[in-house]
Amino acid sequence: MASDDKPDIADRVYREKAPEKTPEKEEEEEEKGGFIEKVKDFIQDIGEKIEGAIGFGKPTADVSGIHIPHISLHKAELVLDVLVKNPNPVPIPLVDINYCIDSEGRKLISGLIPDAGTIHAHGSETIKIPVCLIYDDIKQTYKDIKPGSIIPYRLKVDLIIDVPVLGRITIPLEKHGKIPIPYKPDIDIEKIKFKRFSFEETVATIHLKIENKNDFDLGLKDLDYEVWLGHVNIGGADLEKSKNLPQNGISYMDLPVTFRPKEFGSALWDMIRGRGTGYSMKGNINVDTPFGEMKLPISKEGGTTRLTKKKKDGGSDDDEDDEDHMKTPHFAVGVQLTRPDHMECKDHMHNGELGSFLDFLLAKLKQFL
Repeated sequence: MASDDKPDIADRVYREKAPEKTPEKEEEEEEKGGFIEKVKDFIQDIGEKIEGAIGFGKPTADVSGIHIPHISLHKAELVLDVLVKNPNPVPIPLVDINYCIDSEGRKLISGLIPDAGTIHAHGSETIKIPVCLIYDDIKQTYKDIKPGSIIPYRLKVDLIIDVPVLGRITIPLEKHGKIPIPYKPDIDIEKIKFKRFSFEETVATIHLKIENKNDFDLGLKDLDYEVWLGHVNIGGADLEKSKNLPQNGISYMDLPVTFRPKEFGSALWDMIRGRGTGYSMKGNINVDTPFGEMKLPISKEGGTTRLTKKKKDGGSDDDEDDEDHMKTPHFAVGVQLTRPDHMECKDHMHNGELGSFLDFLLAKLKQFL
C-alpha cells in the first residue's frame, strides 16, 4: 500500500508546484506588459515635448569673412570670421576648433585651438580663427612654389560644440581663396643727375630702375631710402608721388637727394678721376596689393658709380648715346681733371690746403654744369 501511495503524493506535489496557465492569466500578463510599454512611451513623449518646449536645437555656423591683417616677405597672417548662432536657452561651450589649409591637395598648415569660448544663450558670436603661414616652411616643403606667385588655398574648419541633450556635435566649414608668396622688388641706380652743385650742398636726382617680380601689381604709396657712395651716406628722401608697378614689369622713378660732397674724401676724387666708387641703396616701400598693404624691403649693394662728361648742347637724355650709359650706373655730370702740381693727394690736409683744393674742383666742375 505504501509503495502504491508514493507516486500519488509526488504527482500531487508536482501539480501544485507547476499549475497550468489559464487563458485568463495569460491575458492578465499581457495587460501588465502593455502597461509598462505605455509608461515608457509616455515618458519619452513627455521628454520630447519638454525638449521642444525648452527649445534645444543644433547650433549653426557660417563663414562671415576672411581678411589678411599682415603680410610680408616672411609670413601671411589670415583671420577667418565665423558667425555661430545658438538657439538654445543655455550657453554652449565651443570645445575645440580644428583647422587645416591646403593648396591643390598639399597641406600647408594645420592646428588646434582648444577652449575657444562660449556662445551665449539665444545669441550669436563671431569667432575669429587666426592662421599664420610661414613662407620659408612652404617653400622648403614644396620646391615648385616660387616667390612672387599666387597660389589657391582651401581652409577647412571643424567647430566642436557641446550641446545639452544633443551632446557633442561637429560643424564643418570650408573657405576657398588665393594667397600670394611675395617677392621683394629688384632695384638699380641707372644714373644720378645734378641740379645744383657745390661742396657745401649738392642737389641731385637719382634715376632708379625698379623691377616688380610678382604676379600681381604693386601700388607704390611710400618709399623711404638711403644711399651710400663709398662709405659716405648721402641721405635720402620720401616719395613725391605714388606710382603703379605692373606685375612682372620694369618701372623708372626719379628720386631727389641732397648731400655735401666735401664729406666724401677720397671717394669723390676716385669718381672724378674716372675710377668709380662703390654705392649701395637700402630702404623700404609701402605698397597696395589685391591682398592688402605690404611693406617690402629694397636693397642694392656692390654697384659702381663714376663721373661722365655732360652731353654737348643740343643733346638729349633720350639720345642713343645715353642708352649705352644706362647699362652701367653712373653720374650724369663729370669731367676728367688733372690735379694741380702744387697739390698732393693726401688723406689729411690742413684747412687752407683743403679749401683751395675744393675751390679748384668746384671751379672745374662748374664748367660742365
